[in-house]
Amino acid sequence: MSSLKELQDLIQEKYGIEAAALDPHASMRDKGFDSLALVEFVFAIEDHFSISLPDTDVNVDTLAELAAVVDKVRLAQAK
Repeated sequence: MSSLKELQDLIQEKYGIEAAALDPHASMRDKGFDSLALVEFVFAIEDHFSISLPDTDVNVDTLAELAAVVDKVRLAQAK
């Protein structure tokens, strides 16, 4: 169960960036996400999924990496 599609939808909802324009393996900074925007997006992710991302896992650069972290946390919570 990958959260990639939900993350793309969340980006579209919050920032107006079409999911089709988001390459999951490209740097999110290429789409204008500076460090502050990434932190804000992490908070939105935590709210959306009702999870808490560990500080050690939020230093990601691509949407695919972020989806993998979200999936790992969600899987751990489900156990």
